[in-house]
Amino acid sequence: MDTPASRPDNAGAFPSSPSRFVQAAAFLWGCVVFMPVGLNYLGLGLTIVALLCARSRWRARAMRLRADPLRWPLLAWVAWTLVVLALRPHHPETALSLWHDLRIAATLAIPVLLAVEEAVWALRGFLLAALFALIAIVLAHTTGLPDLPLWHNVTVMKGNKSINDALLFALLGASAAVVGLAHLNDTRDRWHWAVPAFAVTVAAGAIATFTLPSRTSLLGLLLALFAACVHQWRGRLRVLAVALCVGAVVAGTLVWNAPSMQDKLRLGVQELEAAEAGAVSEGSWVVRFYMYRETTRMMLDHPLAGGGLGSWTPEWHRRGPKLLYDYSMPHNDFLWMGAETGVPGLLILAAIMATGLVVAWRRRDLTGRLAFVALLILCVATSVNSALRDAAIGLSLPWIAFVYLRLAHASGNPWRGVFAQSAR
Repeated sequence: MDTPASRPDNAGAFPSSPSRFVQAAAFLWGCVVFMPVGLNYLGLGLTIVALLCARSRWRARAMRLRADPLRWPLLAWVAWTLVVLALRPHHPETALSLWHDLRIAATLAIPVLLAVEEAVWALRGFLLAALFALIAIVLAHTTGLPDLPLWHNVTVMKGNKSINDALLFALLGASAAVVGLAHLNDTRDRWHWAVPAFAVTVAAGAIATFTLPSRTSLLGLLLALFAACVHQWRGRLRVLAVALCVGAVVAGTLVWNAPSMQDKLRLGVQELEAAEAGAVSEGSWVVRFYMYRETTRMMLDHPLAGGGLGSWTPEWHRRGPKLLYDYSMPHNDFLWMGAETGVPGLLILAAIMATGLVVAWRRRDLTGRLAFVALLILCVATSVNSALRDAAIGLSLPWIAFVYLRLAHASGNPWRGVFAQSAR
């Protein structure tokens, strides 16, 4: 496996012992990412309270934030939101939109503030939650697990919370593939670790195909696998070419032997063709066609500062087909920001994602690769779903993805600490 980069850690430059309270809150938030959105809000709230209570560590956290490349895009997000709030018209959903803007900023900023071991505990919670979710799926389809709200959306495909769970499984599968690919460089224990890792990837793909069918999750998983190959072998073009060819053959074979996925892809193409011809239905890609078209027009009508916070819903009601009147989000957070806060808002969100991807790309080891695939899956979900705006997804996937990114700032191999007693 490749050797982690040895370079100064932002946290190491400003040493601070982890807070037990913050560790526990971050762990809890990680544990509930597959569960109902109310528990996700509980995780967010407790983590904020824990950070505020750990007063002796405020200075170190502030210095860590000032040294992080995400500081300017995140500050720009909050500042531009307040500028738009002050300058643009208000709407019935302005307060709700403001809340979500600030909630998104907090979700993305909190991982930056965490000490390495606090971030490690968040990932321990995520892995434990994934194991619990996997057990729930197996039991529900074998012994008849009682259908309780705590795991309902993990075992039954229903709403954006189930899409969130499928995306988290895609992240888990991509992470396992990264570990498996890294161990292919081993001379002794190559298959000892690679085979179980790839088995987890296959299981995650099966869940996103059959149990929680989600084209977004499968697309994110496939792109992440190819991106992991590019990240690992970018300096060895022949090896990279072979890896990409093998990956393309494997992916094509899996899709070819999964009739349900073929049907979904075929249906999506048919829906797009119908929408372009003027047909209106509640088909997934038909809805997106009209949403993306009208949301783009909203942004172009007010490119400097958008229509104002909370403007998307009334504008959609005015512009969109009557059959699709009840939708409240455009299923693309870049366009949502562009419509409500103008082109600057869209660019700020793009800058946040790009900054994270650049940080992960520059770190050439396993830790950087894991962060890179996590950010890539988040970008896919943000582009074709409301992965930030919808709290059912936005309190789980961005939180975990940015915790991955937090570890990309740590020296050595911080992921070893996820499975060991200490991250140091």
